[in-house]
Amino acid sequence: MNGTHAARAPWATADPYAAALRSGRGPLFLRRADGWLLPLEVERWCGRADRVDLAVLDRCEGAVLDVGCGPGRLVAELAARGRTVLGVDVSEAAVEHAERLGGPVLRRSVFEPLPGEGRWDTVLLMDGNLGIGGDPAALLERTAGLLRPGGLLIAETVPADVDERARVEVVGTATSAPGDADAFPWARLGTPALLRHARRTGWRRVAQWEAGGRCFAALRTRSTRSSAEPPNRPAVISSQRVRKPSGRSPVASR
Repeated sequence: MNGTHAARAPWATADPYAAALRSGRGPLFLRRADGWLLPLEVERWCGRADRVDLAVLDRCEGAVLDVGCGPGRLVAELAARGRTVLGVDVSEAAVEHAERLGGPVLRRSVFEPLPGEGRWDTVLLMDGNLGIGGDPAALLERTAGLLRPGGLLIAETVPADVDERARVEVVGTATSAPGDADAFPWARLGTPALLRHARRTGWRRVAQWEAGGRCFAALRTRSTRSSAEPPNRPAVISSQRVRKPSGRSPVASR
């Protein structure tokens, strides 16, 4: 596995990001090298799932893995519904917040070994998390490996026809000096761009929709795996805070 992907993201321990999540409010921005700023919706992320989120969760099937779960509002909502769910995030502050909400969560990168690889029914990539790693094709390939054959990916996209790769920093103010934070690779994809990448990597489009000014797409993996592919094995992990796993659950401890 690519060591660059497996490493902790620099922003995961950045003071502005951790401080914003712990306070539950911004301002917080992603900043490109050219100075362009993308406001981050800290208050929404740290709140409870809203009506748009709830409609997305209604589409989820079976056991759900929330990649880049952040402060955990979606994981907490699914857990409250009695669903098998696990959130993963590289940020200690995000994991702490998710645990306070009662969401099963693990501090880990999606590119590191995860529980239940190849057995999840649904993977979520919400709140811009298609950008993780700055390489959409690699992220889609990794996500396909986490899902069972025919599994479902629900991804939130940029509400524009955007297909961008850049190095960005997380900053707490619009006037922070360039270079004050560690830069990392990120991507921004609109639905057309996601569908282009998906077709090239073997996904099938199920649906796309807009709600509350936000855009989403649902994709499925191939319904069968190639005989040349190795069988999926449960991930070996050193620590895991998952509550009440069932015997058939992808998050059952070893």
